[in-house]
Amino acid sequence: MIFTVHKDGDHRRQGRYTLTDTGDGHVWGTCAEVEGLFREPLRGTYELFGWVPDGAEVRGWVGSRVWLVPEDRTLDAWLLEDAESLGPYPGTDALVINGLDDYEGPPASHRAPARLHNGYQWLGSCRELSRVLPPEHAAPPLILRGFAPGDRLQRALATGTRRALDLEEARLEILDDRGELLTDRLLRPKVHTWRPSSQRTDLIDLELGGEHFEPVPRYARPIWERWLAGPPDAPGEWASLDTRHRGAWLDLVRERGCRLEHHDRAAGRTYELDGRHITDEPGLYLALGEAVNGPGGYFGGCLDALVDCLRGNFGCTTPATLLWRDAATAAECLSRVLAPDGESYDLVATVLEVLAEGGMCVTLM
Repeated sequence: MIFTVHKDGDHRRQGRYTLTDTGDGHVWGTCAEVEGLFREPLRGTYELFGWVPDGAEVRGWVGSRVWLVPEDRTLDAWLLEDAESLGPYPGTDALVINGLDDYEGPPASHRAPARLHNGYQWLGSCRELSRVLPPEHAAPPLILRGFAPGDRLQRALATGTRRALDLEEARLEILDDRGELLTDRLLRPKVHTWRPSSQRTDLIDLELGGEHFEPVPRYARPIWERWLAGPPDAPGEWASLDTRHRGAWLDLVRERGCRLEHHDRAAGRTYELDGRHITDEPGLYLALGEAVNGPGGYFGGCLDALVDCLRGNFGCTTPATLLWRDAATAAECLSRVLAPDGESYDLVATVLEVLAEGGMCVTLM
């Protein structure tokens, strides 16, 4: 099924999407509607043979970062991002799990025991694992509907050669309803076909190959729809979300926040952090970002990014003071998290240490 983003005729949305050459900044064209932006990315699937759970059965979404740790510790742990459990393979003792596995992903097979954790708890162990080869199928295209091509693209379409229709590398820049850049997607667009648009006679529907495009997972669509309407006006809109959707919210906060031009406030300022909803790692960084930069604000999405933000250019000048209200919630949920190798550590204590080293005096309340 192909999803479409915003089909109404609001004039603010006529140029929501802009295709821009990354090399020289040339604008290939603009449109208001894109098909194929939301779909499931290619996922690796693995069978974990001899699966023994640590507690409850592992089903459904497992975690944003799930680690397979070889029990002999002779190899580093392997990462599966946005992992899902498909449950036991019928008639076997294997658990089937899938996720996004790039260069840090598991090997094709590992003929030795391994354990599985999601950063918060151990999930179970297996005696060996093997990758399931997916069926081959073409990636769905990306269709830019009602696309207004620039002169350079019109010439390329008129030429029609394979070389002319290979646009090499471009960014699909995405604006919100306020006309501000929300995020972008990097792609290597090759024009497959084009046809006159039903919207206007001077527009076309441009179909690009989807082989080198990272789609937005379907579960994240409600989060995107909210942000496409504009940034939040009140803090804590993310508080009712589960960890997976908080992660999608944090991704947009990070992508937008790293592009904004921040004006650092004077040193000595006091910030208040609402800690009532810090029950997971995304919640920690979302609450911290809003404490410093207001609703939808960004101030780090991981420890390394937090260090960078404390150095300036992200709205805050240290020394400063942070009043962390309801700190007990984070202490209860994040004081025993797991590193990739499975070693337990206190994330709250680590964040406090980073803040102190960066010149932020924290008062826990």
